[in-house]
Amino acid sequence: MFERKDISKLKKDIILDVELLGTKLNLHTRWGVFSPRSIDDGTLLLMKYISADEGDVCLDLGCGYGPIGLALARQCHKGQVHMVDKDFIAVELANENAKRNGIVNAKAYLSDAFTHVPSEIKFSQIISNIPAKVGREQLSIILYDAFDALESGGKITVVTINGLKDFIKSNFKSVFGNYKKIKQGQKYIISQAVKQ
Repeated sequence: MFERKDISKLKKDIILDVELLGTKLNLHTRWGVFSPRSIDDGTLLLMKYISADEGDVCLDLGCGYGPIGLALARQCHKGQVHMVDKDFIAVELANENAKRNGIVNAKAYLSDAFTHVPSEIKFSQIISNIPAKVGREQLSIILYDAFDALESGGKITVVTINGLKDFIKSNFKSVFGNYKKIKQGQKYIISQAVKQ
């Protein structure tokens, strides 16, 4: 347990200087949001296998403090990135990190998965580091909503723990009619499906 004298230091932002998708980012985070100490291993693996075209419209689902969405925004500088999270602190941090890094084509907002994502927007890509504890019911809702939110030819790319690989594979095939394993590491797997 920490002592009272430690609390003011613990309340300060944690600052990460990282390079993702070939771009340098200065990210501020805090205790209480996902993986505040460093970019987590699942995200780091995912970032090796995704990219965006300059005009893409992307959705970072469960954005946290913004590492995935902000790196994508630099690549799709003529497009836009929507970043959503159900944690208001994560959303606040993601928007502050966008400003801090001079990224104007990315915006974070509160949404429990797709509940507040504008239905008129069709995305080129949906990217997510799906938490293992999300539950099968919520994951099913997310996948059907993702299908509806993608443009024709759009793709969803997710990283999950290896324990969810069979569930993701069968549900991608059920919802999208296809499944592609992009990469499997020791702990995490990257899966992709395309809206045809």
